[in-house]
Amino acid sequence: MSPFSRRALFVLTALAMLVLGAQPARAEGAATASVRKANQTLSDLLRKKAAPGSAEEKALTQEVTNKLSSFLDVDELGRRALKDHWSKLSDGQKKEFSKLLRELVEANYLKALRSQLEYEVTYVGEAPKDSGVSVATEVRSKKSARKQTMSIDYVLHQSASAWRVFDLVTDGVGLVENYRSQFNKIIAKEGVTGLLDRMRKKKVASAPTT
Repeated sequence: MSPFSRRALFVLTALAMLVLGAQPARAEGAATASVRKANQTLSDLLRKKAAPGSAEEKALTQEVTNKLSSFLDVDELGRRALKDHWSKLSDGQKKEFSKLLRELVEANYLKALRSQLEYEVTYVGEAPKDSGVSVATEVRSKKSARKQTMSIDYVLHQSASAWRVFDLVTDGVGLVENYRSQFNKIIAKEGVTGLLDRMRKKKVASAPTT
């Protein structure tokens, strides 16, 4: 399975779910407040309407992307996912890898937003994790008759006085962990150049058609 396919889209879709509704927090610290504020900002943007293909829609999409970039630290996610190889990459490879990963993650996220799934979210609390803080949430479908609940945890670190997400853990499986496993398999067979080539091709394949 491609590292940018089902698992990645599933986890990013889960992130998208969180902006569509939230229950009051049981316990709230600074990191939880940051997640809640970011989600509310994205939620407000997503409620805005714009004609498909219009300049307004492009501007709105860019604003959503900018807010997402300030909230989701894809560079840190990438470094942690590629930690077994990061020091061996050239500066050019590091720059290209980070740029491609950011574009792919954000593209998947925006696709997930278009699903318009409706979920209720409970912020459970936060605890120290991986030199940062984990904000635990529980997500429940509003439409499902069985009311199935899924756990989604944001893992954040503080960067320039702001809390930013560098990992998402869905029912015990993290995005960093998933990417690391996939990246390592590709690099073992094709090297870093093979990984970058796959990412370039994936970016082209996922580009919106006009």
